[in-house]
Order: sequence, then C-alpha cells, then structure tokens
Amino acid sequence: MPAISHAASKNSYIVQHALLVKRLAYHLKAKLPPSVEMDDLVQAGMIGLLDAVNRYEETNGAQFETYAVQRIRGAMLDELRSNDWMPRSARQNMRKIEVAISTLQQLLGRAPRQTEIAKHLKLTLAEYQLMLCEGSGHQLLYYEDFHEGGGHGNFLDRHYMDTSSDPLQSLIDNGFRGAVIDAIGRLPKREKQMMGLYYEQEMNLKEIGVVMGVSESRVCQLHGQAVARIRAMLRTQTWVVNV
Repeated sequence: MPAISHAASKNSYIVQHALLVKRLAYHLKAKLPPSVEMDDLVQAGMIGLLDAVNRYEETNGAQFETYAVQRIRGAMLDELRSNDWMPRSARQNMRKIEVAISTLQQLLGRAPRQTEIAKHLKLTLAEYQLMLCEGSGHQLLYYEDFHEGGGHGNFLDRHYMDTSSDPLQSLIDNGFRGAVIDAIGRLPKREKQMMGLYYEQEMNLKEIGVVMGVSESRVCQLHGQAVARIRAMLRTQTWVVNV
C-alpha cells in the first residue's frame, strides 16, 4: 500500500522536505558554471520531490528521504542535460583536446604549446584553433560528468559532498573549488590573464581583446584552450574535501 495516500499527507511531505531540495541544489550549484541558475535547479528539484511523493511506497524498503534524494538529484541533472546546447561533435572534439593536453603534460612535464597540441592531434595550427572556437561554449562540468566511468570513478566522485553537509559549507568547500583555483594558477600566463578578466572582471570577449591587444577570435581560442587545460588537470587530481 502506498505510504503517502492523502493530499494532506503529500503536502506535508513536500513542506517538510523543501529544505532538502535547496540543500541538494546548493551542492550542485557550487560545482557548476555561473550560467546555471539556482532557481532553475530548485524548481527542477521540487518537481523531483513531488514525483518522489507520488511514487514512494513503504514496501520498497527505503526511507522516504533516501528515495527522495535520488528523485530530486535525477530531476536536477535532467534539467542540466536539457539546457546543454553545445553540439555533441564540438564536445567530442574538446574531449580529444583534453586528452591530448593531459598526455603531453605528462610527457613534457609542462603545459604544452598550441603547436604541440595541434601536432599531437594531427591537425594544422589553423584547424586546431578553429576547433577551439567551435568549442567556445565548453564548460568545466557537464551532465555526463556525473555519470561517466573510468579508472578513477566518476568525474565528480572524488569531491562530491555528502548530502548531510551544510549547504553554505558546500559553497566555501575547499575541495573542488580549491582544485579549480589551483588549476587556473597553473595556466600559461596569457590564459590565466584571460580567465581573470572573463570570470573575475566579467568582461566580454571583445573587451578582453582590447585589454590584451588581440582579436576577439584569439580570445575565444584562449578561453577554449584554458577550459580544456583545467578539465585535463581536474581529471588527474584527487581532492581532500573539507566538510
């Protein structure tokens, strides 16, 4: 028999677990690009909570909160996936660049140059730079990063917070955020400058080009390559998460 069978009981469960939705939203938001709106995650999470209330049965052997967490997170991840507009081909090309950067970094013991990356990919420099611009929407995290396999587990398994942690603590987490800051600090000088102007000063590509004395397309290339470098570094690191 369903454990939640009356409208009054369903409303009570929704009210009681609204904070759980916000907590899980904060957990994800702390690890996603600024373009992801907190309100969108919460709204998707509330839909997941309502779905959990409607579907939950006492006979399934799980506590309601345990079951609800799965439904809420699933709804939020579906929201992220539905808003991911970057073409799959461009994403695949950026993944190839990440692998190339990671491989060359290990071989050379330093950040590889554009010409070296292009050669490794068997591309001309112009072809490589075009690939970077086509992947200009490349982000630090994607929906697939929550599910992809590999020798070291899922991309986020090493630093995802326990669901019982304080949401505010998630925002000041020294694990993932610290790793990103460290990765940015290890970028080549011009890429590091560009990231600072883009994310800290919130300049657009044209404005950054004026400051750096380069074309807008060159800034686009620098941004794509910087994000690929950061993702490559994050994939090879293990973080200690302080909660």
